[in-house]
Amino acid sequence: MEPERRQFKDDKMPLTFELCPGRMIGGDHPCFIIAEIGQNHQGDIEIAKKMIKMAKDCGADCAKFQKSELECKFNKKALEREYNSVHSWGKTYGDHKRHLEFSHDQYRELQKYAEEVGIFFTASGMDEMAVEFLHELNVPFFKVASLDANNFSYMEKTAKKGRPMVVSSGMQSMETMRRVYKIVKEHNPNFTILQCTSSYPVDPKNVNLKVISEYQKEFPDIPIGYSGHETGISISIAAAVMGAKVIERHVTLDKTWKGNDHSASLEPSELAELVRCIREVEMAQGSCIKQMLPCEKACHAKLGKSVVAKVQIPKGTVLTQDMLAVKAAEPMGIAAEDLCKMVGKTVTEDVEEDDSVMPEMVNGYCKNNKC
Repeated sequence: MEPERRQFKDDKMPLTFELCPGRMIGGDHPCFIIAEIGQNHQGDIEIAKKMIKMAKDCGADCAKFQKSELECKFNKKALEREYNSVHSWGKTYGDHKRHLEFSHDQYRELQKYAEEVGIFFTASGMDEMAVEFLHELNVPFFKVASLDANNFSYMEKTAKKGRPMVVSSGMQSMETMRRVYKIVKEHNPNFTILQCTSSYPVDPKNVNLKVISEYQKEFPDIPIGYSGHETGISISIAAAVMGAKVIERHVTLDKTWKGNDHSASLEPSELAELVRCIREVEMAQGSCIKQMLPCEKACHAKLGKSVVAKVQIPKGTVLTQDMLAVKAAEPMGIAAEDLCKMVGKTVTEDVEEDDSVMPEMVNGYCKNNKC
């Protein structure tokens, strides 16, 4: 099905678009939360399925993996080098990566499972052949990993396929991201750029959330998001407050498992809390119109202040400011902000000291008149 086109705010590009079927991002639409499973499945498809289900149960919008065609992503020497890390799944780096790589049929199985669970499914295409496979798989959008953000040939070919794109920007400069923006925009209006720091886990001082604001200024006609590798959830919540329309976080079932990404990943309870907090923050942002709300009326009726007589005021007296005070009074009289409107006006009846000054007691009082 052809994705819904963006809602245009000008002749260039709009600020909202359909990232997945029926799911818009940008503008006032809810933040799109990606649970990045990556390769935290340990090469076990049953664990991968548990993680998809976990992402759904925690409220994430999308379960995402990383797909590579290893001979296309790495040269022979890179695959043949010894890999002695505590995180290694094989003697060579190639053996290690092959252990973690699912086959095309396994990806189809995972996609089908995600559909049954009811969560969007996609992957980062870590090389051009992987992108071709994901296109054939009909994923709703392409995720471009930070390591390919400056791979302009890859970026152009991916953009030309016409699927929405989510582009991470770790390890890149603003100048590089300007080029990314121009390349993608020429072929595909439906994309978002995520602020990202490629360090696992990243020290908070290197997160640089302020880049989100800079991206919003540089690229005002696309949604901006955040891909986080920090520990905990507070920084990602702050990114949502700053206007990130996509939040991506690595997830795991156990942070102690073998693998470089687990320490910077969220366990189920953390992911669920992140989703809950982002949704709460979105609700709390509310309206930009400042006014007394219906929920405040009970408090106002109990504690709201109004004008009272500071002294006894006989009928016919012309009011001066030193005759009046403001208190929480029963009954509630003329609103506190209207005290200055009383000065120079005549009372039409006696007002006892400390009694409320009611509108009908003041000749010529009109709430709509300015002081």
